[in-house]
Amino acid sequence: MSIPETGQSPTLRWGFGLGAASLPLLRRLLAANLIDRIALPPQPGEGLSANPEDHPSASGTSDWTACSLGELLASEWPRSQAFVAVGACGAVTRLIAPLLGGKTSDPAVVVLDPNGRYAIPLLGGHAGGAEALSQRIAAALGGEAVLTGASSGGGRLALDSFGRAWGWRRGSGDWDALMKGFARGEPIAVTQPAGNGRWRQLDAAQALLSGPESPGQAHPQEAAGAQLVVAAERGDGCRWHPPCLWLGMGCERNTSLSLLERLVDGALADQGLAAEAVAGLASAERKADEPALLQLAERRGWSLRCFAADALNAVAVPNPSAAVAAELGTASVAEAAALLAAGPGAQLRLEKRIERSQPGELGAATLAIAGAASQWAPQRGQLHLIGSGPGSLELLTPDARRALAESSVWVGYGLYLDLLEPLRRPDQLRSDGQLTQERERCREALDLACQGLTVALISSGDSGIYGMAGLALEQWMALEAGDRPGFTVHPGISALQLAAARAGAPLMHDFCTVSLSDRLTPWAVIERRLRAAAAGDFVVALYNPRSRGRDWQLGRARELLLEGGRPAQTPVVLARQLGRPEEQVSLHTLGDLPLEQVDMLTLVLIGNASSRVAGGRMVTPRGYPGAELA
Repeated sequence: MSIPETGQSPTLRWGFGLGAASLPLLRRLLAANLIDRIALPPQPGEGLSANPEDHPSASGTSDWTACSLGELLASEWPRSQAFVAVGACGAVTRLIAPLLGGKTSDPAVVVLDPNGRYAIPLLGGHAGGAEALSQRIAAALGGEAVLTGASSGGGRLALDSFGRAWGWRRGSGDWDALMKGFARGEPIAVTQPAGNGRWRQLDAAQALLSGPESPGQAHPQEAAGAQLVVAAERGDGCRWHPPCLWLGMGCERNTSLSLLERLVDGALADQGLAAEAVAGLASAERKADEPALLQLAERRGWSLRCFAADALNAVAVPNPSAAVAAELGTASVAEAAALLAAGPGAQLRLEKRIERSQPGELGAATLAIAGAASQWAPQRGQLHLIGSGPGSLELLTPDARRALAESSVWVGYGLYLDLLEPLRRPDQLRSDGQLTQERERCREALDLACQGLTVALISSGDSGIYGMAGLALEQWMALEAGDRPGFTVHPGISALQLAAARAGAPLMHDFCTVSLSDRLTPWAVIERRLRAAAAGDFVVALYNPRSRGRDWQLGRARELLLEGGRPAQTPVVLARQLGRPEEQVSLHTLGDLPLEQVDMLTLVLIGNASSRVAGGRMVTPRGYPGAELA
């Protein structure tokens, strides 16, 4: 029987090499936050200093160590999450062989070749997360993850690890037997009364779901023969537990930690609920510094959310207390806090229970348990805003590749997802949206992140330039602080940058961008900006220049620029389908601009009074010494 996962786990990730030549590659991994520390054997004969101060990390700190690798592994093995080794698989295998314990306790070990072309999960592929780490490393380095496991190699779900990507924690069960049976092609019965069920849409899940399936609405203990269960309850079978329970707690000042632990463990056991299904603790603001609550949260790996008294008092609860209202300004702490933390549509699974001190303890406490309508763990979630670039995968940044590799769900407009499709794995869900439904796509991605998933919300070009970053950030800001998942914007190469690179060097001086779409911006505002751009003699990039329903705006923009003093001979670049096989880039002048050739897939780049063309290339002088500006 495997050991159930808990909220506590080692976090340190080491990178080590067998020689000095591996240091540049290890530094790249450190800069990409894929490892936390570097270790190398002392090799003074090769000119490598044993002083960590001579080898600072990207942050300027000494994250480098010269030491015996054998001694390092022996001391760090039990408390480390992962080791990334640069060298031969055989040599690394001999180094770690004396330390091997079992698949549920060993850390992840990933081996890289010296050039970073291949990332091989040598140990802990599923339980240790080595396969996922190797995929992130390969994405960051532009290499390839070499997966040899039966599940990954066959494009099937790794039943003992896939739930982590969906924000779940693994519970009890004979996972070895389940995995071996699945590998032999034996049918697996599935029951899921809780948690996000969209994993069933994964390409990798189809082999599992083609077998018998227990009714999703059935109680897990009523599903005879179920072997894989996704639920909040403990019971038979191999169990994944979604973060769908929130524990509301109130207590007297300086209540003993042992009392809180007894109250929590007893309540969960009485209700048949798994501790792995707990997303976090909730209480009143006045308890935010309560020592025992903070210790309990840290020991169990749970977040602690504390709410203002007026927010708690607004929640209808079955057991309000006048005494609590007089003391704290709210008639409920435990029940109200649990319901607030569990999010929209929450229901009480356990009304408040009181626990009093035993000999040697102090204080008293109350506990209530609320179940979320769907899984709800914003503190576990992450929303990545990814700019996919103009179209070619070669122009996708390593940072964006890594974020895509980490994400469980990709949300975006279908055309943009099609361009990235070669990078999507069978265990990653693709969620297509419509072109004009930007708000809905943002809302979907943010909701999934609030459920504890890592989600990629994809725009073309750069997400922060006419992309999804701004709208997604507005929706994120509208959430309560405790309901906000992680939020990261990953820059991409914009159409403006690629058009300029194809044309020559037209952006060497001040420039601006203007979208001609009046769907979200009144045309009068757009005209005012165009007049200002003309008056300031900016190089102008026009996005969304012309569509079937908007066929006059580009002509009007040209008129405004000419009226503003832009010469008719001003060079103009038309760049269409940039970064794609259909790419077309052509040079024209403002006076003879072929409007009919322009569509929504075209970027129009208009020079300023100093821009000129020679040899089929366009340049805007920067104003260096010897360069004359108009």
